[in-house]
Amino acid sequence: MHAFAYQAPTTLQDAVRILAAGGPAAQPMAGGTDLIVQMRHGRRSVDMVVDIKRVPDVTELTYTPDGGLVLGAAVPCADVAAHPAIRAHYAALADGAGLIGGVAIRQRATVGGNLCNASPSGDAIPPLIVLGAECRIVGPHGEHCVPVAVFCVGPGRTILAPGELLVSLLLPPPAPHTGSCYLRFTPRAEMDIAVAGAGAWVELDAAQERITDARLALSAVGPTPVVAERAARAVIGQRADEDACAQAGALASEAVRPISDVRGTEAQRRHLAQVLVRRALWGAIRRARGEAIDD
Repeated sequence: MHAFAYQAPTTLQDAVRILAAGGPAAQPMAGGTDLIVQMRHGRRSVDMVVDIKRVPDVTELTYTPDGGLVLGAAVPCADVAAHPAIRAHYAALADGAGLIGGVAIRQRATVGGNLCNASPSGDAIPPLIVLGAECRIVGPHGEHCVPVAVFCVGPGRTILAPGELLVSLLLPPPAPHTGSCYLRFTPRAEMDIAVAGAGAWVELDAAQERITDARLALSAVGPTPVVAERAARAVIGQRADEDACAQAGALASEAVRPISDVRGTEAQRRHLAQVLVRRALWGAIRRARGEAIDD
């Protein structure tokens, strides 16, 4: 690791100014669990680290029934996984945040950092997509919001321009009769990278018998998170049962673009996509009905 400058601004304006002045060689740091490792192994060349944890905007974590969830980019995963409102209303996000690293890592790693690292296997990204999250981005030319679904453009690459900073994630208020779930497959229970993962969100009718809306997204089965739109559309209007979940799983397996590597083969990942989507959608349906699935 070569020498680098360090800055720790206390305002959003200063953070953006420092990043813009530093250019592509200046990188923001929230938890640092990805950035520092990449710098140490020469996978990322950084001349300046901008520690954003002292900026109030990026550490905000607020929920209101009418406004939804504001999740700052530097909020630790441990806080997200344990937050009562997130567990109750954005369960898939709690699922994903609770799987990142081990207990110690989750005290520093952040959901915003997991998203900005843009790893195809990022466990927080499919939950954010299915929950309809948007990214609040601030840069030298102003502020804008984009859906999480378009944020990652390739392995390790995002839409962020030099000087731009992911400030927070905005999740809409939960609607009645909705539920979500994220599942992944790994050889080990923790401290591992997903071979495949699947997130599901579902809305049921007032009788909780039919699916009125659905969203599905997968990790580690393509160069970016895969949004299985066709599979989700196919179950809308159907009875909320395991047959619908099986249909969604079969269609989702056709949407993925997996590769073979040391963690799994292309065929294994395609099979896992089908199984995990089926199980995640069924978990989301059960949660929408008020059932506990964590046991």
